[in-house]
Amino acid sequence: MSVRAGQAGYKRRSSFLPYGRQWIDEKDIEAVTAVLRGDYLTTGPYVPEFESKLAEKVGARYAVAFSNGTAALHAACYAAGIGEGDEVITTPMTFAASANCVLYQGGTPVFADIDEQTYNIDPRAVESLITERTKAIIPVDFTGQPANLAAIQELAAKHGLVVIEDAAHALGATYRSRPIGSISDMTMFSLHPVKHITAGEGGVIATDNELYYGRLLDFRNHGIVREPSRLDQAPPGKWYYEMQSLGYNYRLTDISAALAISQLDKLDAFVSRRRKIADTYNHAFREMSAIGIPYQEQFGESSWHLYVIRLDLGQLSVGRDDIFNRLHELNIGVNLHYIPVYLHPYYRRLGYPQGLCKKAERVYESLITLPLYPGMTDEDVEDVIAAVRQVIGDCMEESVRR
Repeated sequence: MSVRAGQAGYKRRSSFLPYGRQWIDEKDIEAVTAVLRGDYLTTGPYVPEFESKLAEKVGARYAVAFSNGTAALHAACYAAGIGEGDEVITTPMTFAASANCVLYQGGTPVFADIDEQTYNIDPRAVESLITERTKAIIPVDFTGQPANLAAIQELAAKHGLVVIEDAAHALGATYRSRPIGSISDMTMFSLHPVKHITAGEGGVIATDNELYYGRLLDFRNHGIVREPSRLDQAPPGKWYYEMQSLGYNYRLTDISAALAISQLDKLDAFVSRRRKIADTYNHAFREMSAIGIPYQEQFGESSWHLYVIRLDLGQLSVGRDDIFNRLHELNIGVNLHYIPVYLHPYYRRLGYPQGLCKKAERVYESLITLPLYPGMTDEDVEDVIAAVRQVIGDCMEESVRR
């Protein structure tokens, strides 16, 4: 990538490098085109084909596809029976959907603080918050690194809780040699364009539980039932169906499913490339004292949805936001994951106070997400490394001079 001089003499990329991006090839385009030439555009034969292949890939008995990851989480909360008066413990270090899905069902999100090494939910904090009203735990595999699932499963078994794993970041990850998707009661994967594979938009719940599977299927299709054995009355004709529960139109289209099937064939290659880029970053930044590289928990193998660095602000002349802006000025599309959920105005109005999860708030103040996606070239990766070294290095020198 050609560069030109930027502010303070830095080298600036001639084009913007986003933090994440889909990788679509001709096979993906052909897969979608085949659907457009066929009989079904919305839910048709490609949806169950994708569900079957995804379930096999992650080691689950069932998979149910939805229009997006948020819809999938909502469906999982419904399937788990979450309702008014129920509490669900989750992490603040996540996208808002991980908690919003509880509100959709009338439940109350309860935020447990994080482990300051992994940035995942701390099982000790979870245990301290369990009450007689607790119904479920929603751990999030932040950045693609699995949460401490063994400890969470132990707590769930002890207290009779459902575990809904938000693995939006973790398709292709493993925990104690088991694929993510084969461990929790229900596991959600996202098919957003910046995730490991994409359907344009989409989400999936993987589960081994037949009861949950049936509830998920009904919920995504208005609560409508067509199977004769489940109807309240004998069907007068093949056309007959019944709405037996209040569901939603959360169906995935065949267009999206065809793209997802094609993408799933490339998952291993995508994850391998992500891991290679992460290794390159680790090697480049390991000796920079002002940068904390991501810690990897020994029992989990990340699928590296995100690469976040933690800044030692005491060694720098400026704050995180100034560094963020300087990198953007160099066309390096850094991002920030995440604002702790309860600090958003909506949650503040619900009564969640600042200071609720002190570790999460402290970590949030010093994180920056670097670009990481399979379509990045080696030159793109070197551009990121060079920019980070320049900006962070100068800020360290400025701090010393002061």
